[in-house]
Amino acid sequence: MEQSIMIAGFGGQGVQTLGKLLAYVANESGLQVTFYPSYGAEMRGGTSNCTVVISDSEIAAPYRSSVDCVAVLNAPSYTAFGGAVKDGGTLIVNSNLIEGAQERAGRRLVNLPLNDLAAEAGSPLTLNVILLGFLAQYVDGLSPEAAERVVRQRLGKRADLLEMNLKAFARGAELAQELTA
Repeated sequence: MEQSIMIAGFGGQGVQTLGKLLAYVANESGLQVTFYPSYGAEMRGGTSNCTVVISDSEIAAPYRSSVDCVAVLNAPSYTAFGGAVKDGGTLIVNSNLIEGAQERAGRRLVNLPLNDLAAEAGSPLTLNVILLGFLAQYVDGLSPEAAERVVRQRLGKRADLLEMNLKAFARGAELAQELTA
């Protein structure tokens, strides 16, 4: 089993943090993992993407030109990376910032209003944690229980923020369960 996941957005949306958290989750799930970050010199506000590859065996290379799952968080990322999904893969779109995402034969399109969901969770900064919950439940091989442990370990320095992040994580996992039911 090998799964590749690309996350793309602009600096400040938590793209790199989400990629690192996914890598921790894969490790906690007993899998091999690579994390390949890419971002412009601008950082906040500039483009940012990363690719995470998880596998139950050794991974030959971290870079992929096409991936099993792409999550795009803004319109420029949709334009740049929306076509990178393999046949049979999934394109996850932040429907609050991307209008008119196109269905394409051979791939699944999932529209998630991530900005609205983050506001409901208590902060726009939870957008990536919502997506982490979704991916932990949706991607084969990842353990939602391991993902929750990672949230507690990595995002639990302040009790009030941990509570908000756990709520956001649970909402993302719930959305994935609804989608796959």
